Amino acid sequence: MKSDRLLSIMLLLQTHQQLPASELADRLEVSVRTIMRDVEALSAAGVPVYTVRGPQGGIALLPGFRTDVTGLTADESRALFVLLSGPAHADLGLGPALGSALRKVMAALPAPHRLDADLVSRRILIDPVRWRGTPGPDQPATDLAAFQQAVFTDRRLRLRYRHGRDNRLRTYALDPYGLVSKAGVWYLVADHDGEPHLFRTDRALSATVLDQPARRRDRVELAEVWDTLRRRIDDIPAPLAVTVKVRDEILAKFLRIHEPDLAPPHRTGTPEAGHEPGWTRIELRFRALVAAEMLLAFGPDAEVLAPDDLRQALARKATATAALYAPRSVT
Repeated sequence: MKSDRLLSIMLLLQTHQQLPASELADRLEVSVRTIMRDVEALSAAGVPVYTVRGPQGGIALLPGFRTDVTGLTADESRALFVLLSGPAHADLGLGPALGSALRKVMAALPAPHRLDADLVSRRILIDPVRWRGTPGPDQPATDLAAFQQAVFTDRRLRLRYRHGRDNRLRTYALDPYGLVSKAGVWYLVADHDGEPHLFRTDRALSATVLDQPARRRDRVELAEVWDTLRRRIDDIPAPLAVTVKVRDEILAKFLRIHEPDLAPPHRTGTPEAGHEPGWTRIELRFRALVAAEMLLAFGPDAEVLAPDDLRQALARKATATAALYAPRSVT
């Protein structure tokens, strides 16, 4: 379409300032005559584009001319730059390519959008990998408005928070670094009394933005604080060794859910097949017996072979569940 071609010409000239008409024609797969007609159309529309004659000539854009040729709104610009924070592109070997592409988009954004996009890339992180030994997210949708306001306006946050480990309710005055989506669960990364902490947003009873500037540590960014906090959790040893056999029909689903719990050397490899046809034997590691009890959710499609105390715990739960759903007597 002509409109797409005109936009492409503007992007190319904004990047290179001047290009031969023949190069523009080659890049856009049209004739030189078509390029010249497009240049006339751009000029008639008020774009300061002109031709330069001579061996070093071509099509040029007036130096210093900038326009929002991306067509992105402020919200779209912010959304796009959240991509910078995810590790998935790095895992695919596309980290440098994505960074380069987004820098080019950044250069084409108008100044106000550039500031917003840069801020988002430093205040929001996406980490798609679940914590080891935890199920997928089952939390209700969390209102992140106050968290976002504090993060993007560099304000302190008063948080009333119920801790998961002891169910105690506490109130904190926090200095936020940013928000992290960990496999769909949102966390606030913030300093409390100068020390980094992690807060699940769905455990917040209230969040109030204070009229005080955040007191973050100098030259410390969200990515660095998040990496420190993440390692504290990921590096906790998982001493409970569990052997389970899984029916092949649900093996893909099982591995998708329990990939973080796979014991070395199978953490990124394929589990060895068991001796029983139709089943696969898998070695797992959990931090505690209670964390491994989630294996009961697979019912008869996954059998724990060891340890015995886990088998007994699952047997007790299965018996209690069966009793709960036993047919009611009719009186």
